[in-house]
Amino acid sequence: MTSRVISRDPDRLVLFTDAVVAIAVTVLVLPLVDVVTQTADAHRPSREVITEHAAQVYSFLISFAVILRLWFDHHRIFERISAYSKPLMGWNAAWLLSVVILPFPTEMVGAYSSDDRFTAVLYLGTILAATVCQTALTIIPYRDPEVASESDPPTIEAVRGGLSATLVVAVAFALAWTVPGLSYYALLLLALDRPLSRIWRLVGV
Repeated sequence: MTSRVISRDPDRLVLFTDAVVAIAVTVLVLPLVDVVTQTADAHRPSREVITEHAAQVYSFLISFAVILRLWFDHHRIFERISAYSKPLMGWNAAWLLSVVILPFPTEMVGAYSSDDRFTAVLYLGTILAATVCQTALTIIPYRDPEVASESDPPTIEAVRGGLSATLVVAVAFALAWTVPGLSYYALLLLALDRPLSRIWRLVGV
């Protein structure tokens, strides 16, 4: 049984989501703005804004790239959606929550050492939550034709891609939890999600 469709126009949901993502990215950079003021007030050389806060700059760039990728994937999902249902709205709200929360562990990444396991697990756990929600957003229109676009519905390849991304982030999360010192380097595994999706297609999964 398909879920009850609320509207035939998902544009309002997409616009709201875009606005929230934009706010999250803005919040992400605010600590770096504060660093400039603090350095100037302490009469320190301007280069120390970067040299003495490299960890914060690094965490900002990583999180910016992560949010941007999540946002791109979210748009690709909604290009194949022509309506929305309560389950879709619920998972989209959960996805937004994970994106809005991300600046918090990002600030912790900049404040604590790279071998702080709790910070790494919290950071990667937030990204894992976002990818789980994104995969659910892909599966809902794939299984519900009332939600999917009639002319360009989601494909099984899109579902495989979502599952691959979730699996890769889950592995990165587990490695950060169990392997001391690995921490955020586990994010490099994100480059494997598309090859993994192609492998699933080749073996007929």
